[in-house]
Amino acid sequence: MRSILDPEIPGGAYDAFLPEALPQARTHRAWTPADGPLPAIYLSHGAPPLFDDGLWIRQLFHWAQSLPKPKAILIVSAHWEDAPLALSASAAHTPLVYDFSGFHPRYYQMRYDTPDATALAHRVAAAMPDSEPVHQHTARGLDHGAWVPLMAMYPLGDIPILQMSIPTHDPGRLMDIGRRLTPLREEGVLVIGSGFMTHGLPFVTPEMLYRGAVPGWSSEFDAWAADALARGDIGELSAYATRAPGMPYAHPTPDHFLPIFITLGSADTPEQPARTTIDGFMIGFAKRSFALG
Repeated sequence: MRSILDPEIPGGAYDAFLPEALPQARTHRAWTPADGPLPAIYLSHGAPPLFDDGLWIRQLFHWAQSLPKPKAILIVSAHWEDAPLALSASAAHTPLVYDFSGFHPRYYQMRYDTPDATALAHRVAAAMPDSEPVHQHTARGLDHGAWVPLMAMYPLGDIPILQMSIPTHDPGRLMDIGRRLTPLREEGVLVIGSGFMTHGLPFVTPEMLYRGAVPGWSSEFDAWAADALARGDIGELSAYATRAPGMPYAHPTPDHFLPIFITLGSADTPEQPARTTIDGFMIGFAKRSFALG
């Protein structure tokens, strides 16, 4: 019995998706000021197995198609924790970081050549206060928490992409950084926090891999998060480490939950109810993704 981590044709679902998606992507209506601010979003990004999950690929693509096409994208990924606050390389054809192991060679050969994002890098740096210095990592590419979901959402690769690091584990400070990014949404920039609503990687079992079993620690954490997001309860979400059921199994390290606070901070009103756009599970992990106006 095969699992999504061992597909018969690596990347086959993505290959099947492209012929239907590319014509739609080419006619995607571009954002204009009349559209108002783009939402702030949090998504679960899935790693290379996303390319073998046809449903999830299409969920991400249709979500992107439901929004005006951004002028640029700023993404904060679970896979880049660095202080002081850092920005990725912004020149055209930013390289990709293949920060995963044990997968088929196909995934290490994928490309996502995006346009120059220098203007966005300058804009983000200027938005930060003196107390939050910004370092430009001219050689740092986009890691898989950025390029994997974006290849599903925007397969043409024709939008400038900039990645920003997570400089702290403090939810309050991350939300403050997010608030500095709010004006970018009014300029047609899509602000994305990219993680995984549950990510108990050390606790994956054969039942999860091969039978799609969802452990209690994952479903209970996901239900708790969905409820807190629906109520706009920032205090509850910020206390996830001690208040959420399923801990520490759902997040043995905080990296995949922390991007949620950039998203919340970037919203017009963090306490507003979140709109879940994708739910369900992959190898037992919660895919919950949401948007805030």
